[in-house]
Amino acid sequence: MDFLIGNCNQAPTLLRNDGGNRNHWLKLKPVGRKSNRDGIGVKVKLTAGGKTLTKEVTGGGSYLSSSDRRLHFGLGGSDEAERIEIYWPSGRAQVLEKIKADRILKIQEP
Repeated sequence: MDFLIGNCNQAPTLLRNDGGNRNHWLKLKPVGRKSNRDGIGVKVKLTAGGKTLTKEVTGGGSYLSSSDRRLHFGLGGSDEAERIEIYWPSGRAQVLEKIKADRILKIQEP
């Protein structure tokens, strides 16, 4: 990932990942239908390469700041997520299996 940091009364700082590592990743963008459209409160449990990662979409931040609401998972050497469990604020749950890595996946609430 690359980062852009806005510094008060100074030029912004750009931190670029030019290392070109060969690890895989997956970004998930949940879009609610019954739950809120931004997916705030969605909990995701992803299993890849024998490891389980858990993340939650959060809102808010601090004064004059913003963060990407998509969930970014580093998969290491795994070229797919074996299982993704999504838990929506509405109480619904869904499961995706064998999802290829290195892409952004938009997931709509069923």
